[in-house]
Amino acid sequence: MVTFPSNGTTAEGYLAKPDTDKAPGVLVIQEWWGLNDNIKSICERFASEGFLALAPDLYHGRATTEPDEARKLAMSLQMETAAKDMSGAVDYLREHAGYTSVGAVGYCMGGGLALFIAALRGDVVKAVVPFYGLVPPSAPPVDWSKLQASVLGHYAELDQGITVERVREFENQLKSLGKEVEIHIYQGAQHGFCNDTRPQVYNREACELAWQRTIAFLREKLVS
Repeated sequence: MVTFPSNGTTAEGYLAKPDTDKAPGVLVIQEWWGLNDNIKSICERFASEGFLALAPDLYHGRATTEPDEARKLAMSLQMETAAKDMSGAVDYLREHAGYTSVGAVGYCMGGGLALFIAALRGDVVKAVVPFYGLVPPSAPPVDWSKLQASVLGHYAELDQGITVERVREFENQLKSLGKEVEIHIYQGAQHGFCNDTRPQVYNREACELAWQRTIAFLREKLVS
């Protein structure tokens, strides 16, 4: 775990480092379960691909495996505080990575937050990858015209919450503003299909394809 400034105070996050000194930075944003072993393992996997990966602890030490508790934690998340923590993590990556641009990747709740911070920090975040997440209606209004990042989205055909219809509406909204957006819908997949700690939804084939696309996308946008 590392500590970094967050708007006059400090925040913590899990940092995974690659073997190279110069590496593009990737912000990894948690699901509603919290900063758990699954998110930490994703950070390590990014590091194995040559990225400096940082997952800020948006629940400040709390995590759960119970859906009801996860829902309560997500609902109690203060967007203003979360934005400050994510922004501090972005600055940490910009300072410690070998590149001036940063990518943001988020899962479930974190997918929406990744889009949110990408619009808020268009000065630094140049690539954003939401996995089955959209900015919730309860969040402050987002000025999507400030989004400078290219978007690669991974969504599930059978998701009952983040439906394909909602995803396509969001895609069209961004494209109408001239944003670069690529959305993939994974047939037969359910919400959370990349969480291998939840066998009831995990879809290895869909997840591996999404991962390959993500790594190629981040390398193209952050390195080349």
